[in-house]
Amino acid sequence: MGKLYVIGIGPGGLSHMTIRAMDAIKESDIVVGYNKYIDMIKPLLASKEIFSTGMKGEEERCKKALELSHDKIVSVVSTGDSGIYGMAGLILQLRVDEEVEVIPGVTASSAAASVLGAPLMHDNCNISLSDLMTPYELIQNRVSLAAEGDFVISLYNPKSKGRPNYLRDCVNIIKMHRDGTTPIAVVKNALREGQEVSISTLDTFDENIADMLSIVIIGNSQSYVKDGKFITPRGYKV
Repeated sequence: MGKLYVIGIGPGGLSHMTIRAMDAIKESDIVVGYNKYIDMIKPLLASKEIFSTGMKGEEERCKKALELSHDKIVSVVSTGDSGIYGMAGLILQLRVDEEVEVIPGVTASSAAASVLGAPLMHDNCNISLSDLMTPYELIQNRVSLAAEGDFVISLYNPKSKGRPNYLRDCVNIIKMHRDGTTPIAVVKNALREGQEVSISTLDTFDENIADMLSIVIIGNSQSYVKDGKFITPRGYKV
């Protein structure tokens, strides 16, 4: 009998993978993933069979992983957490009777938050600005409601060549519910090579520093910056 592991490899560096994720990859006969994600874990793959594709090959990869798992141990990998914008959902939607185990990883907002300080200490949410799977009107509505609810907001996929204005639009929506001094941060390549960090306010924010490798985190009404660290109080009396 085979088995399929659906693995979140975290930000991309081996030092930030969970021990369980590493063990599952080592146990596997075959590893399936997007080309760039496979490259990130190459030191673990010396004796493995590899099946990889380029962008927008998610369904092909998932179907192949399920097929191969009938008599082999297979890992399908993605960065961050496998259940947050990863492959877990699609695998489980396509699954018939294959044995599947979902293995979590450090998602991008958590990775970025660790670099910034403690911006996610209170209620928070993740919203992707990619409209490949979600209508933009719905994305804008979610941003508006999250801002109205005073959630700390992490924006995934904030800006691309095909979506040059979505980040600006969404920040303007948030500004309707937040003071202009609210901290906002951009972390590019969180916890991996090429990491860049910028902290500003809603009033001084420069959208041009963000790209598809970035996470944008916007504080709630209580968030502030102290000694260069972005903090959202949980409510302790200090």
